[in-house]
Amino acid sequence: MKMLTGLALAVMLASTAHGQHQTFAVNPDASEVRMTLKTNHEIVNGTFHLQSGSIDFDRSAPEMSGSVVVAAGSGKTGNDGRDKKMNKDILKVDRFTTVTFTPKSYTGTITPSGDSTIQVAGVLTLLATVHDVTVPMQIHMEGSKATAKAQFVIPYVQWGLKNPSFMIWKAENDVSIDLNLVGKVSN
Repeated sequence: MKMLTGLALAVMLASTAHGQHQTFAVNPDASEVRMTLKTNHEIVNGTFHLQSGSIDFDRSAPEMSGSVVVAAGSGKTGNDGRDKKMNKDILKVDRFTTVTFTPKSYTGTITPSGDSTIQVAGVLTLLATVHDVTVPMQIHMEGSKATAKAQFVIPYVQWGLKNPSFMIWKAENDVSIDLNLVGKVSN
C-alpha cells in the first residue's frame, strides 16, 4: 500500500511540475518593435519587423529558452535616406540580417492568469556580437492569449556600432527600445 501511495504521489508531483512548463509562441504580425533615438534636432522614431519568436518557460523554475528574432533590415523611420544609411553603415544588414534576443532565466513570478512583472536575463546578439542584458517585462496572460511588454536601452555605440551623427546633427549614443510581443501560450 505504501508503494502504491508513493507511486500516486510521484505521478501527481510529476504532472504538476510538467504542467508548469509552457511555450509562448509569438505572433510576428501582431507584435511590435519600436525604437527611439534622441538627437539635437529631433526625436527619431522607428519600427522593426519581428521575424519570429518562441519562448519556453517554467513557472516552477526560473529558466527560459528560445529566441525573439528581429529582421535587421526592416527598420523604418519615415526617412528613406536615413533608413538606407542605418541599414548599410550602422546595422550592416548585408552581413548581419537579424538581431536576436535569447532569454536564459528570469526573476519574479509568472502567474497563470492576469499580470506579472519579471526581470528576464539573456543575451542580445547584434552584429554577431553577444551582449548580456536584463530586461524588465510586464506579462499579461488571459487563457491561452498572452502579451509581454518591455522597455530597455541599447548602448549601441558602447557595443561597437557607429553613431549616425554628421555635421551639426548629433545623435545620442543610446537607443530606446519598446517591445510588445503578442501571442499564445501552450503547455
